[in-house]
Amino acid sequence: MDITEEVFKNTDEIGPEKIVYLYEPRTRMKAIVVIDNVAAGPAIGGVRMAQDVTTNEVRRLARAMTYKNAMAGLPHGGGKSGIIADPKTVHKEQVVRTFARGIKNLQEYIPGPDMGTDESSMAYIYDETSRAVGLPLELGGIPLDEIGATAYGVAVCADVAKDYISLDLNGARMTIEGFGNVGKPAARFLAQRGVILIAASDSKGTIYNPAGLNIEELIRVKDTTGSVINYKDGEVLKTTDLIIISTDIFIPAARPDVITEANADVVDAKLIIEGANIPITEDAEKMLHDRGILVIPDFVANAGGVITASVEYHGGTDMQAFDRIKSTITRSTKEILDKVYTEKRYPRETAVDIAKQKVLRAMKYREWM
Repeated sequence: MDITEEVFKNTDEIGPEKIVYLYEPRTRMKAIVVIDNVAAGPAIGGVRMAQDVTTNEVRRLARAMTYKNAMAGLPHGGGKSGIIADPKTVHKEQVVRTFARGIKNLQEYIPGPDMGTDESSMAYIYDETSRAVGLPLELGGIPLDEIGATAYGVAVCADVAKDYISLDLNGARMTIEGFGNVGKPAARFLAQRGVILIAASDSKGTIYNPAGLNIEELIRVKDTTGSVINYKDGEVLKTTDLIIISTDIFIPAARPDVITEANADVVDAKLIIEGANIPITEDAEKMLHDRGILVIPDFVANAGGVITASVEYHGGTDMQAFDRIKSTITRSTKEILDKVYTEKRYPRETAVDIAKQKVLRAMKYREWM
């Protein structure tokens, strides 16, 4: 099967509307842009930078953004992009500016930060294209990572989900896969609710202490040494060992497909809140649900970032963003879980049906669709 057949095999009544491949010979910058659907407005979606990013990954992420924006009631469609590079070794400003010049004419796509990029990257893109979200404070932006927008939404989601499984957050145990821009503030927000962090991981390993980890010290260690495994008061395990640790709340907050059909059977948790995008395959989510583990889908649970991005794009403040996150994610989570438990359906299946109907209704108002 050639690339054309592969691309069109994955289209449906929603999209994707456009897939663009970028290559700049001088710098050898390679990138993929997927604009999934713009019926509700210009697409907002992050710019991911990783050596192994693929078209299929970007396509799946773009669809998640379409559903995320629809579920949140935002006047935006979904898109995503991936720069194929190692963010730790490349000249990031040069690569990002080259990418920005490549998307300058894709007016229907508004970039935001994602794994491997940050507010500085968005400043470079804004300088080249005059459109980006997640900008530095100095450029009038609301720094998403600094205020922990995505993580705050994860905590709000936990506030709602706990009532459906009779889980008391005060004293509940938590594990976090990916102790980075989402994982660190998520630990803080949930600790304010009495949750105890017992394990956290990054690419170098897992740190585990069943009595609890000191979150502020763990953040200091991560920021100064580069890895959680340098935290002194805990047992160092492999990165992949995190998912077998018995916990109440598990938050995947890093890479895609951390849990698949191959390892879903060893997960020991009561509630999974997807802080990352597409961290669990759909079949694995069903396996977990059948085992009595409630999984809140990514495009519901981690919408705090894009809600804040939309508020920023339309001239709002960080306080308005937090208010919008709380009201939106509370409403969305309740709407989905009410149906899950009354209609005996899977969470993602339920959430996709709700989001898809919102997108299709928006498409009816577009003559060209």
